[in-house]
Amino acid sequence: MKFKFNYYWLLGLLPLIFLFWYFIKIEDKKPLRYLPYYGPKTWSESKDTAFHTIPDFAFTNQYGAMITNRNVAGKIYVCEYFFTTCKSICPIMNTNMEKVYKAFKKQDDFLILSHTVDPETDSVSVLLNYAHMHGATDQHWQFLTGSKKELYGLARKGYLLSADEGDGGADDFVHTQNFALVDWNGHIRGYYDGTDSLEVNRLMIDINLLEQEHGLETQNNH
Repeated sequence: MKFKFNYYWLLGLLPLIFLFWYFIKIEDKKPLRYLPYYGPKTWSESKDTAFHTIPDFAFTNQYGAMITNRNVAGKIYVCEYFFTTCKSICPIMNTNMEKVYKAFKKQDDFLILSHTVDPETDSVSVLLNYAHMHGATDQHWQFLTGSKKELYGLARKGYLLSADEGDGGADDFVHTQNFALVDWNGHIRGYYDGTDSLEVNRLMIDINLLEQEHGLETQNNH
């Protein structure tokens, strides 16, 4: 009986400990937790860790403008791969992505990059119509097309969204429901199932954590 009493007393104490820790973090203006880094790491001679970074890219958006890695430098962004004629997972993914867009579209340091896996069909005009269908009316949600080889290469070697081998040829196809969260330095900080509303909620929580981390880093560098 005494053991059971102590057990319940401990369970009651845990929420208080969490609240104490939470308010300390808020007072320090630090994120409640730091997101992990994904992808292969390298080490320099000074034993500093270099995390996987998204390589350079250049694609055309729904307005006919060229979007490169320079456009995302210093920004937090969510990446996905889809195609406009998809009848299975893509409509669910982009309905969920609408929630992310609406929640963060007023943040100057936030973007969404939606890459087509069917560039032969998804022209600039097709992507613009698709963007409007999902309520994307500004530069915070970019729908991108370009060379299939480059789009697929970036999906596999950059965002690590597909483990399948391929060369971007006529018979190659990438189809994934996963979103990737990328920080202001081009590091992957999370993966989320874009068809799962709970996973998308977790993504939005993690975007807020990255916003806090970014703000703290910016403050410390000044």
